[in-house]
Amino acid sequence: MLKEGDKAPDFCLEGIDEEGKEVKVCLKDLFGQNLIIYFYPKDNTPGCTQEACDFRDNLQTLISKGYRVLGISPDPISSHKKFKEKYQLNFPLLSDPDYTVAKLYGAYGTKKMCGKETTGIIRSTFVINPDGTIKKAYYNVKAKGHVQKLLQEL
Repeated sequence: MLKEGDKAPDFCLEGIDEEGKEVKVCLKDLFGQNLIIYFYPKDNTPGCTQEACDFRDNLQTLISKGYRVLGISPDPISSHKKFKEKYQLNFPLLSDPDYTVAKLYGAYGTKKMCGKETTGIIRSTFVINPDGTIKKAYYNVKAKGHVQKLLQEL
């Protein structure tokens, strides 16, 4: 698991940008700005939709505080495109189909769901400083209310 002060692991992923165009995003190209990167399990599921819509609805406030938001899940680009269109998401969604980046961030592993242990994406959010260091790392976040809590702490 990453913690405050750690260097954010670099990555390059393909996805859909805020305008719905296919892009390749590399973390190192985004250094120099404040970032919020959140990992979520699956497009179009209740919790993931709640979280994405909360980021959407609060994006202007986050931008005014100097932050850019990126969402990452294992879903393919085609799924991200439909998810963005359906919910009018206004930030990039990136595809990590083999969990490579999620594993680097400690956002993939064993978790409990409905009393059963499963392996998959651990809902996590990382606030990254312009120099590429982790400012905050949140693991096992609850979808509902997470963005509001994040706003209070930024």
